[in-house]
Amino acid sequence: MDEVKCEVVGYLWYNSRVHDRMMKKKLGEYNLKLLAKTRRNMKEKEQMNLNRMIPKAGAAIVTVTVFLFAVFEIINFSTGSFFVCLILPIGFIMMTAGLHNECESDRKVAANIGMVFAAVYCVLIMFVYFTQLTTVKNEQLNEQAAKLLDFSRFGLIANYDLLGYGIMALSTFFTGLSMKAGNKTDKWLKALMMIHGVFFFSCTFMPMTGMFLKMSSGGDGLGGRLALVAWCVYFLPIGVLAYRYFGAQHRKS
Repeated sequence: MDEVKCEVVGYLWYNSRVHDRMMKKKLGEYNLKLLAKTRRNMKEKEQMNLNRMIPKAGAAIVTVTVFLFAVFEIINFSTGSFFVCLILPIGFIMMTAGLHNECESDRKVAANIGMVFAAVYCVLIMFVYFTQLTTVKNEQLNEQAAKLLDFSRFGLIANYDLLGYGIMALSTFFTGLSMKAGNKTDKWLKALMMIHGVFFFSCTFMPMTGMFLKMSSGGDGLGGRLALVAWCVYFLPIGVLAYRYFGAQHRKS
């Protein structure tokens, strides 16, 4: 009887060990599959996080177009300047939308205002430079139409351009206001964007004095081109810092 009991106990013990080994094997396989799935999901998330990829691309567009605009102004290549100014608002909208998405809930009002002003800027500027690259370039305009539409005449269309960049200044101010800077680089980005808001006053109110029209009537417009290059020197770091900002946020995620 004792031998039977020993055999039964031995059998049960053996089966339990076999069962444990099988369960550990299955659990190990499950953990490996789960780990592989998690890594795959993280990789896909890293590759497909459009909320950061798109604004990062937008910041790159802003950086490149502002740099090219400065170069074209220096060499006095107006067609090139008009073309990059047509592309710049697209990158600016993408970049601003990314900063809007990153801001915290207690700063959404400022971010929303910045986003709306960015859209207004985009409409005005694309209207101005699409007109230069199509109607002004390809059609024979009479004197009155040229006075209104030709950018080089500093009439209505140039005033719309200045208004657009004044609105852009408001957009950067409110977007910068919505940011919570976590490090020194972000603080620089925030500060540059908010200080850029000062351009709203010069772009909006100085045309009312006729100053730009007087500047255009004397000389080859070199002073105006140098002023635009100076603006590019100021705004270029905003594009660079925004690109780094979205790159850093991407790595954190």
